Parts: sequence; structure tokens; C-alpha cells
Amino acid sequence: MSQASIPNITPAISITIDQTVALLLASIALEELALTHILNAEAEKLEYTIGTLGGGLALTPAPSLSDLLLVNDSVRQTIQDAIKKEMLLQFKLENIVDNLLPQIPSP
Repeated sequence: MSQASIPNITPAISITIDQTVALLLASIALEELALTHILNAEAEKLEYTIGTLGGGLALTPAPSLSDLLLVNDSVRQTIQDAIKKEMLLQFKLENIVDNLLPQIPSP
């Protein structure tokens, strides 16, 4: 088996520290926005399941107790995963504040 041939790529990227911080903060904000959409979808899933979603939408026949427990477990797992992601985003923000913000020159 032969070795892979990897080309020598050296891109010339010129970005300042304040641009870096702005991009990192924007990435955190976009991830937070995505999490809000996920959590909203989970809330709508619960509303639909129990028949309280606007527009009169309801399951027919009504969900059984085991159906409700399955949906509840799914929502719980999604929320738990969102909490884990929130913790990672908090660490990312703390790293930016602790390591990059002090490097930005004062005006």
C-alpha cells in the first residue's frame, strides 16, 4: 500500500485578533440560536402530543400512556443533549474572554 500524497497547502490568511474574537462570538451566537430552534421544536412536539398545539391539531386516537412516556423520554434526552452543548458553549466563551479579550488593544 502506498503513502497518501498530501499537497503542501499554506494559505495566506490575514485576520486580526479582534476579527477573530468577533467571529468566535458570532459562532457561539449562531449555535445558541440553533439550540433555541431545537428546544422550540421539542416544545411543539409535546404540545402536539397532548393536544394543546394551536390550530386544533390533535392526535387521533388520543395517545396512550406508553406513547406519552416515549415522547417524554425523547424530549428529555434532547434537552439533556442541549444542556451538554450549552456547557461546551460556556467553556468556549470563557476561553475567549480569558485568553483572547486581554490581547485586544484598548482604544
